[in-house]
Order: sequence, then structure tokens, then C-alpha cells
Amino acid sequence: MMNAPMRPPLSSIVPENAPFTPEQRNWLNGFFAGLLESDAAALSPQEAQALMPGVQIGAEEDEAPWHDQTMPLVERMKLAEGKALNRRMMAAMGQQDCGQCGYDCKQYADAIFGKSEERLNLCVPGGKETTRMLKSLHAEIGSAPAAAKPAVQPELPSAKPAGAPGTSRDNPALATFVSRTRLNKKGSAKETWHIEFDLAESNLDYTVGDSFGLFPTNDPGLVEAVLTALDAPADFPIGGRTLREVLTDGVSLSPAPDMLFQLFSYITGGDRRKKAQALAAGEDPDGDAASLDVLAAIEKFRGVRPDPEALIEALDPLQPRLYSISSSPKVTKGRVSLTVDAVRYDINKRTRLGVASTFLAGRVNPGDKLRVYVQKAHAFGLPADPNVPIIMVGPGTGVAPFRAFLHERMATKAPGRNWLFFGHQKRDFDFFYEDELNGMKSAGVLNRLSLAWSRDGDEKFYVQDRMLQAGREVWSWIADGAHIYVCGDAQRMAKDVERALIDIVTAHGARTTNEAVHFIAELKKAGRYQADVY
Repeated sequence: MMNAPMRPPLSSIVPENAPFTPEQRNWLNGFFAGLLESDAAALSPQEAQALMPGVQIGAEEDEAPWHDQTMPLVERMKLAEGKALNRRMMAAMGQQDCGQCGYDCKQYADAIFGKSEERLNLCVPGGKETTRMLKSLHAEIGSAPAAAKPAVQPELPSAKPAGAPGTSRDNPALATFVSRTRLNKKGSAKETWHIEFDLAESNLDYTVGDSFGLFPTNDPGLVEAVLTALDAPADFPIGGRTLREVLTDGVSLSPAPDMLFQLFSYITGGDRRKKAQALAAGEDPDGDAASLDVLAAIEKFRGVRPDPEALIEALDPLQPRLYSISSSPKVTKGRVSLTVDAVRYDINKRTRLGVASTFLAGRVNPGDKLRVYVQKAHAFGLPADPNVPIIMVGPGTGVAPFRAFLHERMATKAPGRNWLFFGHQKRDFDFFYEDELNGMKSAGVLNRLSLAWSRDGDEKFYVQDRMLQAGREVWSWIADGAHIYVCGDAQRMAKDVERALIDIVTAHGARTTNEAVHFIAELKKAGRYQADVY
């Protein structure tokens, strides 16, 4: 029997003259030892992490307990303490994997960490809070030791156009706006629209659960007000375009970014400079920071006249907006529909407008062509098995993806049971798709329809209250393998629904509160509890 060939000592697997730091060489030696030595002890993820700070290694890569849209930023960052820099950057994101930035949350963090993406202000759900945290974390990249980067850089995501038109925000397609239909009846305090697009020109396809991205323009009245406040000519040239054109579709006029206040601090003095510096640092010297959009910021520092080009450079880019698709391609082939609340509210005697929602509600006309794309869903879609029952909780415009789910199940004749919890303010005014839903109920497609109206009685009554009323039946469906879906407000409704489910599991599933919390967490891991919240 021949002797086994002698292997080099551990220290010499990677030669001393190899182009690595001592820390990198130690990590690589440990890695190769695990491959070459049957009796060698491989480095644990913790040991590898200690040798390669700044890069996430091992099983932890897939662990992101902060990846929860309902969790405040401060709590997410606490969970990420001690993690690698790229993971802490991920924790700073809005956690919606919405794609408005051109990535999902993890990809965006990795792209910033890997220096393939320089823009830190692309996270629409996270807003200024995320941007500020990313700036703070980004400063650590320059001070990190050389060992913070792996010897071989993995291929990082890129925001450059890829794939067919309409498959990403950076490579949009054209779709034709067809129509809008008011869903609220006269007397409603809300303004909600059913929106239709024709996809024939784009050849876009989608799956129920996907979102539809579109590029809006700013309100012309707001653009004119900004021009007036700046006292700048509308035709001022900026990069081959006019100032009015850039203000219309190039930059965000919503919450004033920190960079704008920083610009103001450079061209003013005294107390105004101090206020501008404080606002740029995220402070609130006058208690009005939350109300300062770009126009309000310019008016607050009235008389400060920045160069138009410098102003544009200080503003955030105008991002596309995403909406849950409320149609099924199996029912309305070549078309896509959305369910959109037109956002209007008053601050300091001035009406503020939702950029995309009011654009769709009034500023776009039938026949107009818009730049659009389909954002594929991240773990939000119907069960693969059509026999699985589903429970859908979608008050207000949260009903959008569930209308699509029901259309899909109706078209495919899926045998699984369907239960929808829907609610809004007043039944007489705000029962979206009433005839359609009642028709599906009569046809047996919608097995249960549970309604909650928050303004019809002396006490407010919400979908989570209706769920608690039907708790025994809800638990029965869950015990039968039902998948649960929630769509709508992340900060209140989604949290209240989850609390209601915990109470239901406790009361009817014979579990303690801690066991119920763990049970719901396991449903999420198994893909049986999915949320599309914002």
C-alpha cells in the first residue's frame, strides 16, 4: 500500500509571497485546510468573521432578523449591532424589497459596500432616515482595514439596464394609460381610483403578486411655485435641459433633503446658517422639519438664492413609484390594473399632493404613454398548490393584490378556499369592487367575505377586530394549512393584524403567548404568512 502523499504544512498552503494580507492568508489557509485535511478542523463562521471583519461569512448571510417592514429603524440597527458593515447597511434599508431603488434591500447594501453604487438616497420607503444612516455607515468604508474586503470580490448587483425593456426601473418600457374609474361613492372622505394600462406595445407580462412601477412627474403648479420662490428663469440651462424640465421630471420636490440645507448653510450666515446646519444634521431647531418639502424649505430661507444648478445637485432624484397589481393576466390579457388612493393633505394652509397618486388621478390622460416596468414579487404570491386555502387581509387599497389573487383562482378553477377580510371607513361610500366581490361570493370563488367599517358606528372597528370575532374559524383554516396574506399599512394595520393572529393562536390553538409568537414566526419562515406592506 502506497503512503498518502505528504501535504504542505497549514502555514504554507498559501505562499508567503502571495498578494494577500496576513489576515487574508490566515483565513484562506483555514479554508483550504477544511478542504484538504480530513482531520483538520475547519474555521467556524465566527472565527472566519473575526479574521475578515467587514464581510459577512457563513450561515449568517441568510439571517436578517431586522428584515421586517414594520420594525422601526432604531430597533433594526440594534439587531444588526456587531454584524458586518454590509449587513448593517441592509438593516438601514426600508426592508420592503420593493425594487424602487433598482435592487432589493440586501443587494443595495452590497452594492454600496462594494462601491458599485455611489448613490445613498435611493431608498424611497426609508426616506431621509435611511439616507442619514447610510451616510453614517458609508463613512466606515474608508476607515476599514484592507482585510475588510475578500481576496476575490463577488459579482455585485448593478443598477445598469439589463434584460428586456420593462423588467427593471433602469430599462423601462412604454405602456398606454387607458382609464381611471372612481371607486368611492359621492360623500366619501377618500379619493380612490381603479387605473387601467394597456401593455400591448410593451409586451410586458406579470404574475399576480407582482408590482407595477411607473415614472410620474411633479405637479406643474408646484414646479411653478418653486421657480417663483427661487426667482430663477424657467429656461435656465441644466445639462442640456431647462430648469423647468428638470424640476418637472428629474428631481424630487417632496421632503427637503439634508443636502439642500447644507447648501443653504454655505450661502447664508448668522442664525440662519446655524438653523440650516442643524437641519442638515437631522435636527429640528424650529419644530417644523417634518413639514419641509423643497418649496417650504426655500420659503423658510427666503432671500437665499442658490445657483439653479447647485440647487438641482442638492436635490434627490425623482424615483419611480410602485403599486400592487390588482388584475390577473389570465383574466385581462394585455392589460394591468391598479388601485390607487389620491393623496392630498394640508400643511400650513398649503395643499400637499402625492406625486404619483395625483398624477394618475388627474394629470395623465387616456392615450398617454408612460415609462413603466414590472417589479417581480419577493415571496408574495399564491401557493403553488391550488388546493391550499388562503386568508387575505387587505383594508382600503390593500385589497389590490387580493383582487388579483381571486381573479387568478377563478380563472384557473383552483379548488382552494378563499377568505377575504376587507374594510374601510364607511360601507355606503367605500366598498371597493362591491358588485364584483359579491359576485365571486355568489359563484363560490370567495368562500368568506368579512367586512369592517371604521366610521359607521360609535366605536372604530377594523379588520383585526373582525378577525378576532371569527377567531375560531380563522384558527380552523390555519390548522387546515391556510396561507395568510396581509397588504396595506405597515406601521399600524399590519402590526395590529399580527397581534390579532397571536391572540387567535393563543385562544384557539392551545398555546401560550410565547408559543403563539413562535408559531407565527414559523409560518413566516415557511412562507405561509406573507406581507406586502408599506
